[in-house]
Amino acid sequence: MDLIPQVLIERKIFLIRGRRVMLDRDLAELYGVETRDLNKAVKRNIDRFPEDFMFQLTNEEFVNLKFHFGTSSWGGTRKLSYAFTENGVAMLSSVLNSKLAIHVNIQIMRTFTRLREILLTHKDLARKLADMEKKYDSQFKVVFDAIRQLMKPDEPKKKPIGFRREPNK
Repeated sequence: MDLIPQVLIERKIFLIRGRRVMLDRDLAELYGVETRDLNKAVKRNIDRFPEDFMFQLTNEEFVNLKFHFGTSSWGGTRKLSYAFTENGVAMLSSVLNSKLAIHVNIQIMRTFTRLREILLTHKDLARKLADMEKKYDSQFKVVFDAIRQLMKPDEPKKKPIGFRREPNK
């Protein structure tokens, strides 16, 4: 039984600096703890969180996120958020020892795995399409172009610099 719908977790995964990450405030909400408490637990165990597991957002990244969500949802946030990669989220389970944290972590790990499988399937499909295009002559070019167009993710009209949401599939 899922405690949290997978689609809700997917909406909290972003692509920042070329990495799929979750923000400290979103993770704290999922774990049912205050963001400051999550960050205190991380700081007490900072050796478990190298830069490829967790990093702090820059001012520009923070402003872009605020712009994306609207400032009202960011309330009185004064500190730059921390972003946790998949490995960082996995490491959180060793820092947060509640049963809820363990179950939520399992769901988050399954979501990251599902997203990775979707991306791999997409790459595999693109490779197969390229192979087929080489095999058949130019009369099918229109068909291949149409398929490629369908495979492209929808691009938002205004895209803030530095991050994007992972596509939901």
